[in-house]
Amino acid sequence: MKKVILFDLDGTLLPMDTDSFVQNYLKELAPRVAHIVDPQAFIKALLTGTEAMIRSQDKSKSNEEVFTETFLPLMNVKKEEIWPTLDEFYETVFPTFSHLCQPTPMARKVLEEAINQGYRLVVATNPVFPKAAIYHRLTWAGIDDIPFELVTVYEESVYTKPNPQYYEHICEQLNVSPKDCIMVGNDKQEDMVASKVGMKTFLVEGCVIDRGEPIFPIDEKGTLEELYLKIKERQGIFS
Repeated sequence: MKKVILFDLDGTLLPMDTDSFVQNYLKELAPRVAHIVDPQAFIKALLTGTEAMIRSQDKSKSNEEVFTETFLPLMNVKKEEIWPTLDEFYETVFPTFSHLCQPTPMARKVLEEAINQGYRLVVATNPVFPKAAIYHRLTWAGIDDIPFELVTVYEESVYTKPNPQYYEHICEQLNVSPKDCIMVGNDKQEDMVASKVGMKTFLVEGCVIDRGEPIFPIDEKGTLEELYLKIKERQGIFS
């Protein structure tokens, strides 16, 4: 039996329209920094910094460091001039975005059954957000008290999806082989790329994201309800 299940968050354990969520996030965030920098320039720098994290191959730098080194020079501001405003946003405004998601009790059922079956659990959400933003989403999903061994956040991660090294680094942290892991997600590119390092994959249907290319192997697919039954009955890749 496999030892570890990696779960994506957005669109997987927490059903949502990711594009709509990000658009709302940017629309709400940009005006909050208008007293410091131009909001439109801010969004452009934010997206450039995010792109830098996605491209980064530097294991010596956290995603936060990569972002900061790209973002701050573009804004021509010091970290201490803008970070308090961003921190306040994530603590006070970001939590109000919960209405943009459709949490389901099935997420918790899946996780609790996986624990019952002896699996180690990881939240393998793309670590391009601060820890505060990711943990708010765990709360919305009703799973913030689940004993995950690892939650990937941008302060502590060194790669992002769809870089296969993101998955290899998780395995290094858990001291486990990719062949002993299953990646569960809704994104045919960012999540299913885990197959390149030797992980089995399960595509969660309902909020599927597919950019068309590249195409990666999908070992199994189904709804969260079907995933729950497969884990409980030890079927297929969960046998």
